[in-house]
Amino acid sequence: MSETPAEPQLSGRMFLFEKPELINKEQHGDLGVSQVDKRFEFCASARAVPLTVSEIPAAIKDYPVVFAGPDQMVPLAVTGLVDDVNLYVDENGEWEANRYVPGYIRRYPFGVANETGSERFAIVLDTSFKGLKKGGEQALFIDGEPSDMTKQAIEFCKTYEEDRQRTFEFGNLVKELGVAKGQSAQFTPTGETEPRTFAEYLGVDEAVIKEMPAEKLAELRDSGVLPLIYAMLMSMGNWRLLLQRRAVRFGLSDKDILSPKIN
Repeated sequence: MSETPAEPQLSGRMFLFEKPELINKEQHGDLGVSQVDKRFEFCASARAVPLTVSEIPAAIKDYPVVFAGPDQMVPLAVTGLVDDVNLYVDENGEWEANRYVPGYIRRYPFGVANETGSERFAIVLDTSFKGLKKGGEQALFIDGEPSDMTKQAIEFCKTYEEDRQRTFEFGNLVKELGVAKGQSAQFTPTGETEPRTFAEYLGVDEAVIKEMPAEKLAELRDSGVLPLIYAMLMSMGNWRLLLQRRAVRFGLSDKDILSPKIN
C-alpha cells in the first residue's frame, strides 16, 4: 500500500524574505494583496540579486553580472557597492524606470521552497509583505480555491523554478570548465596614478576561453553556453556606470566615491 507523500516543510532562510510561509488556504484564506507605496522597499538594501540563465541577455545591459560561487555558481546582477544600498531603488521605493528588474524581485511576495533531496517544491509567501492584509484588493483564495492572481503567481514561480534548474546546470558546467576566476574591478580617480580596487568578485576569465580547443568552443557555442559567457564578459563595462550611479546618489566626487555613505 502506497503512502501519501508528506507535506513539504519550510526550513532555512530565503533571500529577502523575512517571514516566509508555505501558502495554504487554512492560514491565508482570508488574505489579499494590495498595492503598496514603496513596492521595492523590501530589496532596497540588496547589493546583488540572483539571475537565471534566460535573464542574462537582458540584465547585462544594466548590471555587472558575476557569479555567487564558488560552491554554487549562480549568476548575480550587482546592484550596489560598499554599502548595503541597492542603487537602482530610489528613496521612494521605486526601481529605476527602463532598467531590467530580475525575476526573483518581480515574483515577490511569492517564492519557491525546494524539498531537500527531491525535485518537489512548494510555493512560499512572505507574510511580512506590507501589502498583504485581510480583505486585500486581490484575494489569495476565493471559495477555498486559489484566485486567478494566485494561479498566475504560482505559474510564474513554476516557470522561474524550471529556469533556475537550467541555471544550476549552467553553473555546474562553468565550474567544471574552470571558466570563472576571482577578479577585481578597479578605477583611477582624477589626478591619481594608482588604481583603486572597489570590487572583488568571481567572474568569467576570458583567458580560459581563448585557450580552449576549437572543438570545445564549438560545443559550448552549439549548447548556447558560450554566448552567455561572453554576455557576462560584456557586462563588466557596467562597473563604471555603477560607480557613477553611486556618486550621483550620495553627491560624491570620484576621490571619495568609495567612502561609506553619510546617514
